[in-house]
Amino acid sequence: MAENQKTTEIAYLPPAAPPTNHGHTVAAWFTMIGIMLGAVVAAVGVVIAAVWLFWVGMGVVALALVGGVVLRNMGYGQKQVSR
Repeated sequence: MAENQKTTEIAYLPPAAPPTNHGHTVAAWFTMIGIMLGAVVAAVGVVIAAVWLFWVGMGVVALALVGGVVLRNMGYGQKQVSR
């Protein structure tokens, strides 16, 4: 039936090994600490029924996210593997 058919298999390997620092960078630490502090402030605002304090906490979270992106773009984040 299918005699003498030749199939060619192609193996695709990743271009480079991913970084081995598991994300332990200045940008990651800054972002996570900022998010945790903002979440705690927002939670305290919910517990004591202070809407303004909740939104201050959410503002801290937003600033931490923006700061993390800025730090990553400045080179303090995970190294990017070229594709």
